Amino acid sequence: MKVLRFVDVIASGFAENKRVFIRADLNVPQDEHGAITEDTRIRASLPCIQMALDAGAAVMVTSHLGRPTEGAFKPEDSLAPVAQRLSELLGRDVPLVANWVDGVTVAPGQIVMLENCRVNVGEKKNDPALARKLAALCDIFVHDAFGTAHRAEATTYGIAQYAPIACAGPLLAAEIDAINQALASPKRPLVAIVGGSKVSSKLTILQALARNVDQLIVGGGIANTFMLAAGLNIGKSLAEPGLVDEAKAVMAAMKARGAEVPIPTDVVTAKTFAADAVATIKAATDVADDDLILDIGPETAKRLAAQLKAAGTIVWNGPVGVFEFAAFENGTKAIAHAIAESSAFSIAGGGDTLAAIAKYGIARQVGYISTGGGAFLEVLEGKTLPAFEILQKRAAE
Repeated sequence: MKVLRFVDVIASGFAENKRVFIRADLNVPQDEHGAITEDTRIRASLPCIQMALDAGAAVMVTSHLGRPTEGAFKPEDSLAPVAQRLSELLGRDVPLVANWVDGVTVAPGQIVMLENCRVNVGEKKNDPALARKLAALCDIFVHDAFGTAHRAEATTYGIAQYAPIACAGPLLAAEIDAINQALASPKRPLVAIVGGSKVSSKLTILQALARNVDQLIVGGGIANTFMLAAGLNIGKSLAEPGLVDEAKAVMAAMKARGAEVPIPTDVVTAKTFAADAVATIKAATDVADDDLILDIGPETAKRLAAQLKAAGTIVWNGPVGVFEFAAFENGTKAIAHAIAESSAFSIAGGGDTLAAIAKYGIARQVGYISTGGGAFLEVLEGKTLPAFEILQKRAAE
């Protein structure tokens, strides 16, 4: 995937004294008083910002925060806490600028934060008039917000159409490289793990992966639907009986390529969905009508772990059981440790997946942890993200 990279623009010396507009993802969680509770995204944006400042550029940074109503700014929509935290991390003042669409004053070597971009009328629909105004603010547009790469908005797509130079920041470039390594030119065998409660929410991902991967490991409620498709009783477990034919089609597509969807041979069941429910390990053929399947069993976990350790590339999206409950976390824990111990290149994404990675302390052993939830899922579906599309188009000009 050929795009212009900000690091190359910097290396050419072109950024000095130029106006640089950075679209970052600073949409951080806050408590009821507006205080930031977790600042990973702000810290992740620092390399791009520091790179621009060190190059002597006049730097503007913006992001969305929450779900504001366009044209109706409210105090809770403000990026003020983000600007404050960024100033602490950079060790310099980061002024916050409101009503910035028609012009921004910032000197070379200085930085300003532009107030919540989703408050601007026309942002979400990528209004061309707004996009042209944004492009007029800068000499270089830098997209460094992978979490928004699946949205064609004024600050993610439109500005890239009209800015004199449009390029990928280090975060976005790293995502492009990791995605290419995992999906475009993977080292085989390529193993994908797709967990979650519903087949319906990930059906297109499963169908896309079935055309490419060597093993497709399914977990959670998705695995229950596949177990139904394999003719097994799943009791009262969460599943989608209406999608059994689709699950069978995915299994058939894999089998036709000499690949497989491993069906659990043992499971962990309970009579109720609760943290203190009694966990019972059973053969997959012995599930009772009043059982809930809440995890894969140790035999299945051992078999899947062996496959992961032998993999060349691993794509992970979603836990394989209710890992939030101690009695039903062993399957996900085994998968996590197998990925950590594997020599494969691994890429992981999605909120629950990141929570599992944090819980089992394997972040350093995962090849790449994707920062975008929806964007990561769309990549797995085989879609071309709007941000990638426009940056590729501009690079080809």
